[in-house]
Amino acid sequence: MQRLFHTPEGFRDVYNGECRGKRKLQENLHSVFEKYDYEDIETPTIEYFEVFSQEVGTIPSKDLYKFFDREGNTLVLRADFTPSVARAAAMYFMDEKDPLRFCYQGSTFVNNTNYQGRLKESTQMGVELIGDDRVEADAEVLGMTVDLLKAAGLTEFQISIGQVDYFKSLVDEAQLDEETIEAVRSMISNKNYFGVEELLDAVSMRKELKEAFMEMPQLFGGVEILAEAKKLSVNERTDGAIARLEAIYEILDQKGYGKYVSFDFGMLSKYQYYTGIIFQAYTYGTGEPVAKGGRYDNLLEHFGKSAPAVGVGIYIEQLMNGMTRQGIKMGE
Repeated sequence: MQRLFHTPEGFRDVYNGECRGKRKLQENLHSVFEKYDYEDIETPTIEYFEVFSQEVGTIPSKDLYKFFDREGNTLVLRADFTPSVARAAAMYFMDEKDPLRFCYQGSTFVNNTNYQGRLKESTQMGVELIGDDRVEADAEVLGMTVDLLKAAGLTEFQISIGQVDYFKSLVDEAQLDEETIEAVRSMISNKNYFGVEELLDAVSMRKELKEAFMEMPQLFGGVEILAEAKKLSVNERTDGAIARLEAIYEILDQKGYGKYVSFDFGMLSKYQYYTGIIFQAYTYGTGEPVAKGGRYDNLLEHFGKSAPAVGVGIYIEQLMNGMTRQGIKMGE
């Protein structure tokens, strides 16, 4: 009997109606990119390891697919589009002064542990807006995210927005060491209020600083949560982080997108390159985000170009799962 081969763990074939629907969905999403005047860019599936090294602050090394070329260089399968696009922008647009608008689509590869039940090859589509540090740029990418999810046929979804600089300003003010920072980050992200309290009991800091840290896991909700965050602000930097969120919301609300937005100060990504807003979009039928994004003003410096940037990535498989469970036909 002839042996039948199946795909490796974490990889799958896409065929028949599902494949047709996926292609139509991607076409609909790409039409939104064109509406916002974003230019297509393709980056290679294989990059040098340095593009995703610890200094960049992206996927942990243990989760990368690593191998060697004939010259002994360490190569990796692309795990995250943002560093790849940042590298290309720094390489080919070093002297460009006007904002750059790129859109992309393709596969990413993350070597998750098998028990997580996640795909190791995922399809992403997204945009990177490079060279614009204004609040209007943040609002543009967030507004586009709303339009992308609506183009997919979703009517019920929520974009939760955090502010990485709020957390970083507290960390700097408290002068925490790296080990403590990572422990606090993990507990806040997991909404572990009591864990944060126990950890900070062993650290010497001002009362208002400790209170701000402890409230972060519970600091989520509608626009009214920004007023609560203001009461906990400890310096001008935290004031500025909150003010930027207020300005973003005002722009989005004027466009009729306010109903899709909420805020979560406890949202802290494992990607260390984020510097300002960070956000995730959720819908019914899938426990994972269907989109993730944020501002990363220092990332391009790693590749030789100093430029602020903000972007979003759409996770196609997660989006398709949500659409299927909501009875939405893809591409219609």
